[in-house]
Amino acid sequence: MAALAALVVAALATGCGSSEPAGPAQQPPKPKAGGQAGGAVDQAARLKAAQQARVAAAKKWGLAKVPLAAPPAPKEKPEITASEGFEVEDQENLPPVFTTVPTEDKVVFLTVDDGAEKDPQFVKMMQELQIPYTAFLSDYLVRDNYKYFKDMQATGVSLNNHTLNHRYMPGLSYEKQRREICGQQETLRKEFGKLPTLFRPPYGNYNEDTLRAAKSCGIKYVPIWNAEAFPDKMEYRQWDRDLHPGDIILTHFRGREDWKGTMPDMVRQVMKTVTDKGYAVARLEDYL
Repeated sequence: MAALAALVVAALATGCGSSEPAGPAQQPPKPKAGGQAGGAVDQAARLKAAQQARVAAAKKWGLAKVPLAAPPAPKEKPEITASEGFEVEDQENLPPVFTTVPTEDKVVFLTVDDGAEKDPQFVKMMQELQIPYTAFLSDYLVRDNYKYFKDMQATGVSLNNHTLNHRYMPGLSYEKQRREICGQQETLRKEFGKLPTLFRPPYGNYNEDTLRAAKSCGIKYVPIWNAEAFPDKMEYRQWDRDLHPGDIILTHFRGREDWKGTMPDMVRQVMKTVTDKGYAVARLEDYL
C-alpha cells in the first residue's frame, strides 16, 4: 500500500492537472508608447506637411488660390453608362461614351490630349501641385520623344489611347478603325509597359464600328468631355456653361504656336475656375 501511495503522489506531482505553476506567471504585453494616438498625430503631421507643400507650390507657380484636395477614392466605384445622347445601337454590349462620372463628390477630372507640345514645365508644375490628370496620346505626335511621356508616367499619370494618327474615325471602315486603335494599344504597351483600357476618339467623333473596334482591342471606357480648358478661357458643352460634379475637362498638349499662352498658363486658368467654384481635381481612374 505504501508503494501504491507513493506512485499516486508522484503522478499527481507531474501530471497536467498539477496546481503548481510551471514557471513565472505570464504578464499581458504592455501597449507600445503612442499607440493609436501616436498614429493619429503622425497622420495629422503628414496632412499638415502636404498642405504646406501645396501652399508653397501654388505660390511658386502663380496660382490665384491653393487647389482643393480631392477626397479619398471611392470604395465603391460608380456604375458607368453612356451619357444621354451618346449611345449607339447595341450600346449595352459596347464601351460607354460619357462626359461626366456619376458622383456626388465635388470633383472634376482633367484630361490632356494628343501630345504635340512637350513642355517640361507642365510636368514639373503638375507634380509639385499634386494635381492628377489623364493623358490620351496619338503616336504620330509622341513618337519623336517617348521619354517625355515616360517621365510623365513616372509621376503617376496614366497614358491612354487616342489612336495612331488622329484620323476622323466615322470616315474609316471598321478594319481601318481597328488598326488605328489596336495599333496604338500595341505601341503604348511596347513603349510604356501597360495596355490601356481608356480610349478617346479624335475630335470626340465615333460610330458603332469605333466602339466595336475599341472593345476588340481591350478598351473598357470611352471618356470624352463636358468642358474644355484654354490658357485664356473655358468652354462648356452644356447650356448652363458651368461645371458639375464628375465633369470631365479636356485640354491639349499645346503651346504659344496654337494658344494665347503656355501649358502652365492653361493650368492657372483651369485651376482658378475649378477652385473658385469649390471643386477639386480628382484622378479619373479612381472612379472607374
